[in-house]
Parts: sequence; structure tokens; C-alpha cells
Amino acid sequence: MHATAKLSQYRQAPRKVRLVANLVKGKTVADALVELNSRAKRAAPVFAKLINSGVANAKAQGMDVSLLRISEIRVDKGAVLKRSRPRAQGRAFPIHKHTSHIMITLVDTTSSKSAAAKSEKKAEAAVTEKKTAVAKKTITKKKAAPKAGK
Repeated sequence: MHATAKLSQYRQAPRKVRLVANLVKGKTVADALVELNSRAKRAAPVFAKLINSGVANAKAQGMDVSLLRISEIRVDKGAVLKRSRPRAQGRAFPIHKHTSHIMITLVDTTSSKSAAAKSEKKAEAAVTEKKTAVAKKTITKKKAAPKAGK
């Protein structure tokens, strides 16, 4: 199971917001909140609030809050507010004020461990299947190859 929280039209550039997002990606909720409380970035309290919102959503779904981990943080580009700055001789200079959309996905660590184990088994099975297919192919090539004439 997973719980999500989303913030749209946050008035800061996505490039700056991603710096904070990369700090907490993959951490447990408790570790992420401790990390965010010690950061001086402008987006840190916003992320803390968003994580708490995701925890509340998880609690409403009946998930165990102590086992939650941040599985995905996506920071997308939002709308750009276009403004003008006065310049010399009556000209106008464009200013772009960027916005961001932030989405956080929290997962229960117990379910993610079993899902990770299943995906590992599938990957191992695919690798062994490829190896056997290559081995069969080489064997058939050796049998089918004509012998050089005398």
C-alpha cells in the first residue's frame, strides 16, 4: 500500500526544490523529518508539512505510521509567471517567476521488502532464462554447421 501527498503551484523554482527532495528520498519518515528540521533551505519546512500530510493520509488508510518510508518524490515544473522589469530608455526586461508541483509517495516498508524480493526473483529468473537460451542456440549452431569437404 502507499499514500501520497501533493502540493501544486509552490512558488519556487523546481531546480532549487529538487535539492531538498534529493536529501530525503528513500529515507524513513522520522529520518526525513529530522533531516529537514536541520536544513536552512526555504523548501525544507514545506517538505516537512507535505510529509506530515502524507502520514495523515496513510493513517486514514490504516497503515502503520512507524513503518513508512519515502519511496518517491517528484518535483515537476509548474506554470511560469511572467513579469516585466523597467530598464533604461523605456524598455522592459522579462522576469520569469517559476513554480513547482511536488508529489510525495509513502510506502509501508514491510510491503516494499516483499515486493523487492519478488522483483529480485523475477530478475534472476530472466537472467537464467537468457543464459539457457544462449546455450541452446550455440549447441544447435555447432550441430548444424557443415563439415569441411575433403
